[in-house]
Formats: sequence, C-alpha cells, structure tokens
Amino acid sequence: MVTSLLKVSYNKKIIELVKGDITLLEADAIVNAANKWLKHGGGVAAAIVRRGGEIIQKESNKIIAEYGPLDVGDAVETTAGMLKAKSVIHTVGPVYGEGEEKIKLWRATTSSLKLADDKGYRSIAFPAISTGVYGVPPELAAEAMIEATLKFLDTAKNIERVIFCLFENRVYSAYEKKIKNLLKEGVVEHYKD
Repeated sequence: MVTSLLKVSYNKKIIELVKGDITLLEADAIVNAANKWLKHGGGVAAAIVRRGGEIIQKESNKIIAEYGPLDVGDAVETTAGMLKAKSVIHTVGPVYGEGEEKIKLWRATTSSLKLADDKGYRSIAFPAISTGVYGVPPELAAEAMIEATLKFLDTAKNIERVIFCLFENRVYSAYEKKIKNLLKEGVVEHYKD
C-alpha cells in the first residue's frame, strides 16, 4: 500500500511525499538505490527485482558486463519488468563516512532526474537513497535530494512530478521536515488540485 501524505508545487511541478512500497507506485520511472555492481540482493533493490522479475537483474548484469562497475552518482536504466512503472533507474549513492556524501547524493539524484527527463518521462519516484545499509542520516539525504530536485526542476523539459517514497517513519519525518521548512520559506507552495 502507498499513501500520499504531503504534496507541494514548485515551478508548476509537483513534489510529493508518500509512505509505502515503491514497487507499487505508478510512475514513469522508479529509482533503485543500487550498488556499483548492480547486484540487487537487499533492501529496495531486492524488493524491485522480487516484484518486477529477474529480467531487471539480467539487464543490470548486461550493463555491468559492457561498462564495468558504476561510480557513485551514476545512473543507468533497465526495464521495469512486471512493475507498474515503465522503467527502473539505478543509481549508486554514497556510503556514510566516505566523505562528500551530500555532493554525491546530489549527483545521484540529478543524474537520475536527467536520465528520466531525457527519456521524456513525466514522473519519477525516489526512495531515500543511502539511508539503509549505507548509513546516511535521513536528514542529510532529505536535504541533498530535495535541494537537487528543486534545482533540476528549474530547467526540466518533461518531468512534472517527483515522488519521494519513504518506507520508515524516521525517514519520512526527515523529508517532511525539509518540505515544511521550504513551505515556511515560501520556496514551495501547498499543491492545489
């Protein structure tokens, strides 16, 4: 189940916070918080392959065979298999403690948005990249990912809706706090249907 809890507008685009399972979302693209080898064995990655099918792992293996391991911040695309989304964009986030985590999260977010925008997609859904086993504090991830999204939406050609699908309460709270601060500052507005 996925529940929409907060929706704001920025530059005539929608940013939405939802709680639930990203694999159930209807969006043109969903983002997978991947490792550099695209081995989808745990967390969001495993859930995506479980629901979408082995075709996602098979296409990921082909990408690695052709190009080698990804760098932190890179983004690549595979089919979405049996998911409701059209595609899965795989991006590599930083491990907490390696340095420059905010810059690396910014890059992972931006490269995912750019790939989706270049493909003509109108909607994209992100998990909280690197906040699981990679240990990045949710507050840092929220700040980097939301700020990168706002910057990208200033020049986006196709993307009209960015969804942050957050599974845990503490992670949701960090993203909600960031959005509510942006509302107070007048950077974003409450979305009106």
